[in-house]
Amino acid sequence: MLYEIIDNALLEDVGTGDHSTLSCVPESAQGMARLIIKEDGVLAGVELAQIIFHRFDPTLKIEVFIQDGARVKYGDIAFAVQGSSRSILTTERLVLNFMQRMSGIATQTARIVDLIADTKTQLLDTRKTTPGIRYMEKWAVRIGGAVNHRFGLYDMIMLKDNHVDYAGGIKPAILSAKAYIQQHNLDIKIEVEVRNEDELNQVIEVGGVHRIMLDNFTPERIAAVLPIIPKEFEVEASGGITLDNIRAYAETGVHFISVGALTHSVKSMDMSLKAALEY
Repeated sequence: MLYEIIDNALLEDVGTGDHSTLSCVPESAQGMARLIIKEDGVLAGVELAQIIFHRFDPTLKIEVFIQDGARVKYGDIAFAVQGSSRSILTTERLVLNFMQRMSGIATQTARIVDLIADTKTQLLDTRKTTPGIRYMEKWAVRIGGAVNHRFGLYDMIMLKDNHVDYAGGIKPAILSAKAYIQQHNLDIKIEVEVRNEDELNQVIEVGGVHRIMLDNFTPERIAAVLPIIPKEFEVEASGGITLDNIRAYAETGVHFISVGALTHSVKSMDMSLKAALEY
């Protein structure tokens, strides 16, 4: 999947050829460039940059000075790349696009993780990602210190409000999901989203699921219902969670908090790849 994303991105950008570079840079030209950080944050995408450079031109040499996950500041140099000037120029924008996006996600993630770091609650991402590059965005979430939720629709059954409504209720939705897993011999977990205490009680009564998602419950409501939820269930909070209130959610003792803002509304980190005469 990683190579497919890179190849598609190169095809999208390069097309029939990087005519700007081909028209003025000799084929034999050799160059060097530095990845310069222009904003404080958490660095992500260095390993990916190496993969992109080598995917396009295996002869390029990369010297890494700062690894993924490091806190960086304005003026830091993450790495230097040396080799064909044409190759460096052609891959420059793709490397920057991914690294800026990934570093923005990692920075946002680390900021939120820090707010609940001394609790037992784990921060999760969601499927609210950019189509086609989910692999990179969830990678950045891990670099930032959070945990990936399901990757897609295929690796977990999550019965959300619309599934429940279309299935005719909590009980038929769960029973059908359990039968489906058995019928198709799948090794996947079931999570059920509940909107109120009545739906929560129905899930507990039916049983057979791994995790309960409390959707748009306030911290006070979560604190009130947690004691009645049997220990066999994992509990996740989701919906209406912000930087201002996530601490209150974590302090309830809930196992997981999922936050779509880790990936769907992130500011990219400013950085540039500049030609250099020497390291």
